[in-house]
Amino acid sequence: MHANDWLQLALFLGILAAITKPVGIYLTRVLDPHGKTWLDPVLRPVERLTYKVMGVDKDKEQDWKGYTFALLLFSLVGLFFTYAILRLQHLLPLNPEGLPALSPALAFNTAVSFTTNTNWQSYGGESTMSYFSQMVGLTFHNFVSAATGIGIAAALVRGIARHSASTLGNFWVDLVRTTYYLLLPVCVAIAVFLASQGMVQNFKGYDTAQVVEARTVQVESTNDAGETVTTPTIVDQQKIVQGPMASQVAIKMLGTNGGGYVNANAAHPFENPTPLSNFVQMLSIFAIGSGLTWYLGKSTGNQKHGWSVWAAMMILFVAGTLTCWWAEAQGNPIHQALGVAVADGNLEGKEVRFGIFNSSLFAVITTAASCGAVNAMHDSFTALGGLIPLFMMELGEVVIGGVGAGLYGMIVFVILAVFIAGLMVGRTPEYLGKKINAFEVKMAMLALLVLTMLILGFTAWATVADWGLAGLNNSGPHGFSEILYAYSSVTANNGSAFAGLTANPANGDPHYNVTLGIAMLIGRFLMIVPVMALAGSLVKKKISPPSPGTFPVSGGTFTVLLIGTVLLIGALNFLPALALGPIVEHFLMQGGNLF
Repeated sequence: MHANDWLQLALFLGILAAITKPVGIYLTRVLDPHGKTWLDPVLRPVERLTYKVMGVDKDKEQDWKGYTFALLLFSLVGLFFTYAILRLQHLLPLNPEGLPALSPALAFNTAVSFTTNTNWQSYGGESTMSYFSQMVGLTFHNFVSAATGIGIAAALVRGIARHSASTLGNFWVDLVRTTYYLLLPVCVAIAVFLASQGMVQNFKGYDTAQVVEARTVQVESTNDAGETVTTPTIVDQQKIVQGPMASQVAIKMLGTNGGGYVNANAAHPFENPTPLSNFVQMLSIFAIGSGLTWYLGKSTGNQKHGWSVWAAMMILFVAGTLTCWWAEAQGNPIHQALGVAVADGNLEGKEVRFGIFNSSLFAVITTAASCGAVNAMHDSFTALGGLIPLFMMELGEVVIGGVGAGLYGMIVFVILAVFIAGLMVGRTPEYLGKKINAFEVKMAMLALLVLTMLILGFTAWATVADWGLAGLNNSGPHGFSEILYAYSSVTANNGSAFAGLTANPANGDPHYNVTLGIAMLIGRFLMIVPVMALAGSLVKKKISPPSPGTFPVSGGTFTVLLIGTVLLIGALNFLPALALGPIVEHFLMQGGNLF
């Protein structure tokens, strides 16, 4: 834990704090249908034309049911659109490597993954996806799924800010304006920067290089009898990936999507060429989510509340980063007994050019937000180092969280926090002047219990099923952690993996692809519905003037209560499962056992 690492952490937090207000101001303008931005002269005509083609009246708002129906319909059509592209990939253009179509199960899993902003990948991008599939099938969803999340957050904030009303905005307007005025222009700038750092952006076919030393590898395949067999294959050449990479990586980070253009994701030198590109990518993951807290304060007329929510997120983030960093810096005592210096820490599965600190920081950022991009293999983290990314996802990814998803997830915890505060003082809970009744609490709890049910239910099934155990790369508690991490990741719409789990086996068993896909769908949309119902209930309520017994939703007391609510619910739901995985693995590691 060196001084320059502390300096980088301070620099990251300082820059993030500095850009939160400017990003929030710009979001306020973008999410106002009549808001003015510096891009208006160019994009206003395009925006009006888009509404005309779509048949949308931008001045006609929707209630929560209309907004939710439009969102679900758009997502369903997008899912089928991407599924069709992946199944017909071999017939479509921009496929210089002649890659075949995806299997039905893998195409389903991938289409669901990108539709839900999860970007879980049961495949290696460079060996599976054509340029057309990457650009049209996947990058399309990187934009619109991010815009959808921001729209939901905006609708919920409007529900809080408005009173005695019924409408929450227009989904189509939020989708178009967020994409045109925010995501596209910022991603163009980021893509140009990344290309300047050495990231690939072209339409060339793959290059081939002769390896220095040929090697023999065992390749799995399925014979005519349906049995998995291995065949020794000599590898004496290496393909160097090309294609439109920078453009996809820009929205992958800014939109907290996380799907890698290549299998190694941000650990690959093409996807993450320099320490500066690494820093900018980490910052872009948090930028919009951080700005949305300022948007919350501005829209509700209580800027201190927005900053208090931001402070709660940052405290949880810093605590997680320090714990993960400390665990990785301590290293593995078994390795140390073999002569590895303690100062080296745990470098297994990490890029030497990033080191322990940048790998730990990236891991916490990508799982605190629902991004899922990785610049190190989480499967190789120490037990406690791997526990932190896992726990961040199981908290609902509300520590900044995904673009939009983090804010509306944290507001769910805010509702529960003020409810608990109301119980403690013996009065009806209030949130920014609105009474919190049984319906709001039920919707908040439904949104959280959906995550718990899916994660623990599917994990339990996979740990006792042959198909679940067949996909493991490790045994014992670490193998259990691989399964728990997978279902935590997809349900929380993160998409990262422990990298040891084989979800797309050579024998074509569809169980993992199908169950992970179902978890992604339910984890995204069955949480959105109660959140929108919550917004629809709040928007109808009247504002009551504050009284001496009103619990303030800003300041240190509220921040501590909010953090306690997030941790308490997370701990109660998942601590028993964590005890069976990374916690027991830590103690076994101290005793000299590895898995």
